Amino acid sequence: MARCCAALAGRWLGEPAVAQALRLPRGTRRCSSSPSSAEAALEGGSPGSADPLSYTEQHRALREALHKIINKEINPFVDQWEEERIFPAHHVFKILGQAGFLGVNKATKYGGQGLDLTHQIAVAEELGNITGLGIAMAILLQTDMATPALERFGSEELKQQFLVPSIAGDYVACLGVSEPGAGSDVANIKTKAVPQRGDYIINGSKMWTTSGSQADWMCLLANTSAGPAHLNKSLLCLPMNLAGIHVSKKIEKLGTWASDTVQVFFEDVRVPRKFLIGEEGQGFRYQMLQFQEERMNSSALVLSPLTNIIQQTIEYARDRVLFNKRLLDNQVVHFRLAELATEVELLRSLLYRTVAQCMRGHDVTKLVSMAKLKAGRLSREVTDSCLQYWGGVGYTHQALVSRLFRDLRLVSIGAGADEVMLSIICKYMDTLPRTKSAK
Repeated sequence: MARCCAALAGRWLGEPAVAQALRLPRGTRRCSSSPSSAEAALEGGSPGSADPLSYTEQHRALREALHKIINKEINPFVDQWEEERIFPAHHVFKILGQAGFLGVNKATKYGGQGLDLTHQIAVAEELGNITGLGIAMAILLQTDMATPALERFGSEELKQQFLVPSIAGDYVACLGVSEPGAGSDVANIKTKAVPQRGDYIINGSKMWTTSGSQADWMCLLANTSAGPAHLNKSLLCLPMNLAGIHVSKKIEKLGTWASDTVQVFFEDVRVPRKFLIGEEGQGFRYQMLQFQEERMNSSALVLSPLTNIIQQTIEYARDRVLFNKRLLDNQVVHFRLAELATEVELLRSLLYRTVAQCMRGHDVTKLVSMAKLKAGRLSREVTDSCLQYWGGVGYTHQALVSRLFRDLRLVSIGAGADEVMLSIICKYMDTLPRTKSAK
C-alpha cells in the first residue's frame, strides 16, 4: 500500500496481524461489497443490505492506528490547549501527516494513501474521539474542506506547492468562504480578486476562519468578475504571509476553544494568477463540491462523541443514587437513553447509505443534506439530554458532557446551517416556494 501503512503499522501498531490487514491490493479504491466478518456486518451493514458501508479489517486497522495517536499525542493535552484557546497545529499536523492521516483519500503521487471515501469517513469517525472537537474540526478542515478542490482541479504546480506539504503536515491550511455579511449565503460574498495583468488584487475580508492565526495558506473564494453570482467566483491558493493580509485577534466562542478562529482582512493583496484553482468563474461550483465532503465528514465526526457520551451517562446514572435508588433505574432515564442510542444508529445508517451511494457515482446532495441536518439536530438533543442527567456536575467546564454540549452546537451552524439543509431538501422534494429574490 502507500507509505502511510508502513508508518502506521511500524510506529503505532507493531502487530503483524494488523500490519497484514493494512496491506490492500495495489490500486484498491472501493470498499468491499460485503462485510468480512460478523463484526463488520454489525458495524456497517449486512451482506444482504441494499447500501452497506462495510468496514473491513483495513478500515479498523486504520482507526486503531489513529486511536493510538489520539490517546498519546492529542487527548492528554486537550485541557491545556482549551485553556490556552489554541492548539499547536503545526506540531499536531506533522504527527498526523507523517502517519498518513492528512491524505487518506488523496492520490499517492502527492503523498496520500490513495484510498477511497469510506476510509476517510472511518478516519472522521475516529477523530470524534478527540475530547476537544475544535481540534478534530481543524483536522477535517485540512483534509476535506480546504484541499479537495485543489486536488481535483488545481494545476500540477499548485499541487506541488500547496497540496503536498498540506498532506505531509508541513503546511496548515484555512478556508476563506464566510464573511461578516455572508455565512450560509455563499453567493453573497463581497471579497473581490480583480485581475490586473498577471496578478489578482484582493480586497475584502473573511470571517470565522478556523486555524487562521496559524495557517500557511488559505483556499480563498472571491469574486473575480461582475457576472451572475454563481458564475463570477473563483477559488485561489493564497499564501498567508503576503503583504496586505491582516489577521484579527482570536475570536472568543461558545465552544471549540482549542481551535483558533479569526477574521482575516485583505488590503490590496497581490497574488499571481497562476494561483487560481481550476477555471476562473467556477469557484462557486468547486466550493459546493467541497461542502459535500465537509458535510459527510461532519456527520461522521459526531458519531463517536454521541455514542461515548451516552455510554458515559449510563455509567454515571448507574452509580448516582437519588431518593434511595439508582438514577438509571428510573424508567424515564433508561428509556430516554435507549431512544437517543437508537437515533444515533439511525444517523449512522443514513450516513453509510449516503457514502455508499456517493461511491457509486450518484447525486447524494439530498442525502448529504439530510445527514448533516440530522447530525446537527441530534448533537443538540443528545448532549442536552445527557447533561441534564449529570446535574450540577454536567454544568461545570470540567465535565466532558459540558464541552460536547458547547462544541457540537456548531454542527447546526457550520458548513451550512440547518435551515440551508432544509431548503436543499425541499428543493429536491419540489416543495420549495418559487419566490423572486430581494433586490
